[in-house]
Amino acid sequence: MASKTQNAQLDAKKVLQAVEDQFQTLQILNEEGEVVNESAMPDLTDEQLQELMRRMVYTRILDQRSISLNRQGRLGFYAPTAGQEASQLASQFALEKEDFILPGYRDVPQIIWHGLPLYQAFLWSRGHFQGGQIPEGVNIAIPQIIIGAQYVQTAGVALGMKKRGAKAVAITYTGDGGTSQGDFYEGINFAGAFKAPAIFIVQNNRFAISTPVDKQSAAKTLAQKAIAAGIPGIQVDGMDPLAVYAATHDARVRAINGEGPTLIETLTYRYGPHTMAGDDPTRYRTADLDNEWEKKDPLVRFRKFLENKGIWSEEKENEVIEQAKEDIKEALKKADAAPKQKVTDLISIMHEEMPYNLKEQYEIYKEKESK
Repeated sequence: MASKTQNAQLDAKKVLQAVEDQFQTLQILNEEGEVVNESAMPDLTDEQLQELMRRMVYTRILDQRSISLNRQGRLGFYAPTAGQEASQLASQFALEKEDFILPGYRDVPQIIWHGLPLYQAFLWSRGHFQGGQIPEGVNIAIPQIIIGAQYVQTAGVALGMKKRGAKAVAITYTGDGGTSQGDFYEGINFAGAFKAPAIFIVQNNRFAISTPVDKQSAAKTLAQKAIAAGIPGIQVDGMDPLAVYAATHDARVRAINGEGPTLIETLTYRYGPHTMAGDDPTRYRTADLDNEWEKKDPLVRFRKFLENKGIWSEEKENEVIEQAKEDIKEALKKADAAPKQKVTDLISIMHEEMPYNLKEQYEIYKEKESK
């Protein structure tokens, strides 16, 4: 005879609900560019607000031009960024020069604004080794292709900063799909255990290539994954540059004060394909969904806010657009002028002291290249 059913010791639904209720989306600007959360407004001057808008407009033009260049065969790998400008650039805007960025492959705009010359970003896309030769004093890693691997690296860089007593943070980015990787959990857990000064950003653009976020995880938010690592997490409106800036700024202050890492989930959307390598978003996204998110465009929202303050105009925006086009043209000329990459170039820069097996290969390719 079956034993009597005991009273459940765990109210699973209640526990989950209590967790989920903690993660309400931070928003400062609504879709009309109106301030809806005055208490959360970051302390930014008019000049800083204009500069952030300038960078967002510039990056949208860079994205459009990069897509065209890719289609012309003048760039190699490229992951479109339109729609994610607030998530990417407002978070970078909250950093200092001494902070270290470990980007994913979609995060080229952040490292450009952190100091990587534009022509080198083009060379990186082409697979040229000079694209990865980071200038002295520019605290970035080259974009990581392996999904989520940058999270583990960031934990290590942040711990190194802590051990040196540096008043700086390491920041990294991944998409919603990256939170399904083991490296994601290992990175936030390690950083949390050692109270490393790290900021982990999850850019939840709703689709990991083509898989909807609700099929990636049973969690209602991705920010709540921070709880398992014992670190704070926050979900923000990733189309709202002020909310993204405020969350990142606060996370940085806590990190340099010795309070450890923070996980930030930005709710955002990429308007283009996952990459230009054959992805067709119309196969997994509806026109209605695209239209819904186009109404949340971060540039439109921020433009309305700045125009209402009387510090932005169509004339200013057109100046930025023309400057971006000119800069891109000059950067392309410089990238095109880079010496043609040879196999011997790659072998010679791989190790400080070349091992015997590479010495043999070096001689073989040197002879081939001399013909």
